[in-house]
Amino acid sequence: MDEVVLRTLTPTVIGILVRRGADFAAAEDAVQDALVEAVRVWRADPPRDPQGWLITVAWRKFLDATRTDTSRRRREALVEVEPVPGPAPSVDDTLQLYFLCAHPSLAPASAVALTLRAVGGLTTRQIAQAYLVPEATMAQRITRAKRTISKVRFDQPGDVATVLRVLYLVFNEGYSGDVDLAAEAIRLTRQLAAEVRHEEVAGLLALMLLHHARRLARTAADGSLVPLADQDRSLWDTRLIAEGIDVLQAALARDRLGEFQAQAAIAALHADARTAEETDWVQIVEWYDELVRLTDSPVARLNRAVAVGEADGPRAGLAALTEIDPALPRYAAVAAYLHERDGDTVTAARLYADAARSASSLAERDHLTRQAARLNAQKRR
Repeated sequence: MDEVVLRTLTPTVIGILVRRGADFAAAEDAVQDALVEAVRVWRADPPRDPQGWLITVAWRKFLDATRTDTSRRRREALVEVEPVPGPAPSVDDTLQLYFLCAHPSLAPASAVALTLRAVGGLTTRQIAQAYLVPEATMAQRITRAKRTISKVRFDQPGDVATVLRVLYLVFNEGYSGDVDLAAEAIRLTRQLAAEVRHEEVAGLLALMLLHHARRLARTAADGSLVPLADQDRSLWDTRLIAEGIDVLQAALARDRLGEFQAQAAIAALHADARTAEETDWVQIVEWYDELVRLTDSPVARLNRAVAVGEADGPRAGLAALTEIDPALPRYAAVAAYLHERDGDTVTAARLYADAARSASSLAERDHLTRQAARLNAQKRR
């Protein structure tokens, strides 16, 4: 069947699914899955009624996705908001699904995207934001991944590194995004750590525990963001911090450093400081140097610029910032902070306002808008 015909039918089929009760995003995903199936089977067995075939298959895909999402939410409901220390109390097939989706026939980036969509329950938009790519690009990547695995048998599970990347992104979405998946990601990482002796599995678990320990202090009663330096550290969960540091130290003792261990070491230095002023920024810069060496990540370079600004002064931080692409998300927010610390409040106010316009969440946008308003109010005095 001509792909032009498929594209022509797509809006009609999506509309019919929406009228049957599917929300638009779910209908779009279901039709996308049906189109992949059509490309696979129609050449050998074209249907007499292409539109009817697409409606039937897409509706079944929608129902399957709904059941999967319901099962996932039921599993999440069984997990307490604050994870219990020690080994995972229960084992289910979710972790195995992560490994199956991380199939060797897929590139790691495609395997991660597919797993986040199919098992993690994240939307295409959320995944695209995590990868810093347009939503349309991510939709194409997921479609290609689905098309690839439709032709293979799931008898070769993926590698640990790909599964760790998925768990990390699921945790980040649960920690700062629209869907609360952080506790589920910790549960699965505990389960994986109990099954395999791998330094980076331990590093990721430590990183999650250390970040999760600060969760209660990250937002005020009105839902607004509280920067790390302003957080009430008495709200930090010392039990999780202690466990995270123990897990990290055991991993580092094996002397096989990876990116998750480096990130956990940075988080541990923040957690170890009794006050923001006591933070060991020099050591944090050293760990960011390791992280950049391991990953060459632009996000790591951006965070390193902040650390350099704290350790060596804001002008040193601004100098480090010149090596980074200004189009990177949160670049403007970091530049605003460093300019404010350097005394240039006019530039800082403008950059805070710029950062607010491109913020990825409502809470972040409101925080940056308040920062800009605060500096603008100071100018008028």
